[in-house]
Amino acid sequence: PKMKEDHCLHAALLCLGVLCCSQALSTERLNHSRPSLHGHRDKGKEGQVLHRSKRGWVWNQFFVIEEYTGPDPVLVGRLHSDIDSGDGNIKYILSGEGAGIIFVIDDKSGNIHATKTLDREERAQYTLTAQAVDRNTNRPLEPPSEFIVKVQDINDNPPEFLHENYHANVPERSNVGTSVIQVTASDADDPTYGNSAKLVYSILEGQPYFSVEAQTGIIRTALPNMDREAKEEYHVVIQAKDMGGHMGGLSGTTKVTITLTDVNDNPPKFPQSVYQMSVSEAAVPGEEVGRVKAKDPDIGENGLVAYSIIDGDGMDMFEITTDYETQEGVVKLKKTLDYETKKSYSLKVEAANVHIDPKFISNGPFKDTVTVKIAVEDADEPPVFLKPSYIFEVQENAASGTVVGKVHAKDPDAANSAIRYSIDRHTDLERYFVINAEDGNIKTIKALDREEMAWHNISVFAVEVHKQHQEAKVPIAIKVVDVNDNAPKFAAAYEAFVEGAVCLQSAFLLQQFITISADDKDDSANGPRFIFSLPPEIIHNPNFTLRDNRDNTASVLVRREGFSRQKQDLYLLPIVISDGGVPPLSSTNTLTIRVCGCDSGGSLLSCTAEAYVLNAGLSTGALIAILACIVILLVIVVLFVTLKRQKKEPLIVFEEEDVRENIITYDDEGGGEEDTEAFDIATLQNPDGINGFMPRKDIKPEYQYLPRPGLRPAPNSVDVDDFINTRIQEADNDPTAPPYDSIQIYGYEGRGSVAGSLSSLESATTDSDLDYDYLQNWGPRFKKLADLYGSKDTFDDDS
Repeated sequence: PKMKEDHCLHAALLCLGVLCCSQALSTERLNHSRPSLHGHRDKGKEGQVLHRSKRGWVWNQFFVIEEYTGPDPVLVGRLHSDIDSGDGNIKYILSGEGAGIIFVIDDKSGNIHATKTLDREERAQYTLTAQAVDRNTNRPLEPPSEFIVKVQDINDNPPEFLHENYHANVPERSNVGTSVIQVTASDADDPTYGNSAKLVYSILEGQPYFSVEAQTGIIRTALPNMDREAKEEYHVVIQAKDMGGHMGGLSGTTKVTITLTDVNDNPPKFPQSVYQMSVSEAAVPGEEVGRVKAKDPDIGENGLVAYSIIDGDGMDMFEITTDYETQEGVVKLKKTLDYETKKSYSLKVEAANVHIDPKFISNGPFKDTVTVKIAVEDADEPPVFLKPSYIFEVQENAASGTVVGKVHAKDPDAANSAIRYSIDRHTDLERYFVINAEDGNIKTIKALDREEMAWHNISVFAVEVHKQHQEAKVPIAIKVVDVNDNAPKFAAAYEAFVEGAVCLQSAFLLQQFITISADDKDDSANGPRFIFSLPPEIIHNPNFTLRDNRDNTASVLVRREGFSRQKQDLYLLPIVISDGGVPPLSSTNTLTIRVCGCDSGGSLLSCTAEAYVLNAGLSTGALIAILACIVILLVIVVLFVTLKRQKKEPLIVFEEEDVRENIITYDDEGGGEEDTEAFDIATLQNPDGINGFMPRKDIKPEYQYLPRPGLRPAPNSVDVDDFINTRIQEADNDPTAPPYDSIQIYGYEGRGSVAGSLSSLESATTDSDLDYDYLQNWGPRFKKLADLYGSKDTFDDDS
């Protein structure tokens, strides 16, 4: 930097000296060439007479060097008027831009000095006005005159680039001289004066790869075949120097980062020649087997690689796709494999660039190949049916055990295990079929009806005997073949009407009054065409005849005229319908024909049975009376039945005495055999019945069992013991009578009973004088009580 400052100072002084000399010479020439302003005559030394001109004062354009740093103000120039005789009476005045601040004038001598350092880059020139006045009166002696002070440039500004850093791209393997980027610098110095602003560009860093044009700043490639894969980025330093690049000039630099862009100049290459893969035979199509990858140093679309299978015995079994995210070739299974059939496959896979640059086609084929060997691994496979589905046929109504068809499956593994078959019962809920677990024969269990179900869709399982988890399933469609087992019938419930003789439009001879058709549940092969006919016994029916229309319909015709509703209002015409099956079936259907009635005027009244009743001569009032009588009879019958049911009949009625007061159904025990009179019946009512609980009521037998001969009714003073014995004998000998006199559970015991409580099991251990041995004679119904209340000797014997 110090050396640079010395050079600048020397140059400035040299310029200043040259400027002063040139100014002095020009001033001298000007003074000699311009005469006095006022034109007065003076004598020269040689006696010549000089004539004064009218020009008042002399001045010239002035220059001042910028950036002057001397101790004294720099002299810019001098103003002088012709009328100035040097006696000091003239005063020079300076005005204008920078007057008095930057530029000052000696009002006596007219010398102009610059008191401040000037910078041309801030202001290149100043316009000033000079005037000569009388010092005493300030009267202008000369008119004002403008002049310019120009700031003389020096090389004080170094070149500056527009950007501190530049970034540029150029394709790799570009030719020498390929333009990369143009850098531009500017110099603030005056380009019209000297070489201060004349710039020259040069490269400081980046050789020998790049060069720069000295005058334009264009950077170009300097080496051929620069490879991005070898080096992608370069840093270049460019210098701009003024003074035409000569010594002493100022300079500036900038950095340029140049990146080589990629081109497709490299083919893909596999890192190995053979890939080994394996896949299970149980793999499903579409499953990934393995991956291969060819490396391409190019990037972007230039590095895109597509994979394909071009040869090999596994072209039909495998396929390859490209994973563009990883640039890998994905080998996938295309078809199902079978280890027992083929255990290995070989593929030849090719990797090729998707985009090829024609400029570099000479570099060779942009593709590569590799061998892929795939080994098939054995897997435990389920059984396989010989067909993916089966369709069988069986005739309807076939006998149970009829063979429908046979399915067959095998174990694809080398072990060839035995197979067992079964029907999926979810598909055969009605259990129409059964399959032989050993050989796969399907048979019927029950007869099939096509009209109920024409197709049966079932599924059959096949499992290995020793590996129950290995199973296969196959769908089976069973068609029920139709047989002619349904006779044709009327398509609808036909009912025809013909008008009587008194009607205005009475039936006339061979009039067609109804067309009938038939329907057959069998298949079309066993159904139409239908044949209609009359039975042989009525083929000569005098009233109606039948005509077969041969289009599965028939017409019924009237064979006579003058039908009378009073004589016969209803005709039943049997019609025989036969189908076209083998063998044909027929059925006899009855057509109901009603004769319509008309009034005396011939107008149609009705064709129903009620119309005929009206014509019989009964009025509306008579019909209402008949209906009222019927209703009254029904009401009487209902009342009679109701009253009869409400009447309470005793179980057995005695001829002389009704003992219902002594024998009553109640739930309390009562007062014993001595409590037979003067007791309150209300007290012995069923206590549960009061609370809403209805006890069991024994059902009375449909017919009354007659008392056996020799059994007389009990007298008025009947003993309870005798009464009970009599009823027990009757009940034991009557097979139709329910046990009315069964032992009850009483809730009321009463008072005065010597027997005590019958419901207490402890009564057998009490000291009682009563003898219950007679219970042994009451029959099997009282055997349990006889065992409980028998004599003590009996218990002692048992113990």
